[in-house]
Amino acid sequence: MNDVTVIIMAKECVPGRVKTRLHPPFSLEDAASIARAALDDTIAAVREVDAGRVLCVQGELAPVEGFDQVPQAAGDLDDRIADVLDRVAGPVLLIGMDTPQVDPELLGALAHRWPLGVDAWFGPAADGGFWLLGLREAHVGGKPRGDLVRGVAMSQDDTGAVQRARLVDAGLSVADLPLLTDVDDLTSLRTVAAELDGSSALLRLLDARHRDTVPTASALGSRGGAS
Repeated sequence: MNDVTVIIMAKECVPGRVKTRLHPPFSLEDAASIARAALDDTIAAVREVDAGRVLCVQGELAPVEGFDQVPQAAGDLDDRIADVLDRVAGPVLLIGMDTPQVDPELLGALAHRWPLGVDAWFGPAADGGFWLLGLREAHVGGKPRGDLVRGVAMSQDDTGAVQRARLVDAGLSVADLPLLTDVDDLTSLRTVAAELDGSSALLRLLDARHRDTVPTASALGSRGGAS
């Protein structure tokens, strides 16, 4: 195993506390089930990566084989991300639980072939945020790397642009990754569902219970891993 650690920012999937923008058309219970399935897909993808694995959890989550688990700190999301970036030693790749379509081969490539000329990886999200932040060094400019995130307003249209600018302004060489869509609302859920394959817990959930709202490839009789 190499010295890179993949961190998933995870959240206990309690109805009314996760994916509330999916309600309506989904019930709060169904929205929580969708969130859990997205987390399960993310965990499955990271489990394929030969690296350290950490679940940084807000709330409670049962132990997951192959992952260390740490609690999220108090505060806003920027503070919680900054805290775990400072707690985990060595190079890190931090992702959320909202991109279940993440490619484990891509994560593995980032973990194993981190070029010497790249200080940071940055994965932009379609909503203006970011889906991945990778940092090689624990300290930047004599300060803990969490300071690169502290104070960045999250869930804004310009969050990603502001965060990337922080990295550049700190003198880091930044390599950009493909744009991904977060699961936030019905439109983005449909976009993500079209990118999932038959091994996906989220796709199976949608196909079994919500095919009228989110028609999957198998429900439509077209190509797709779930067919």
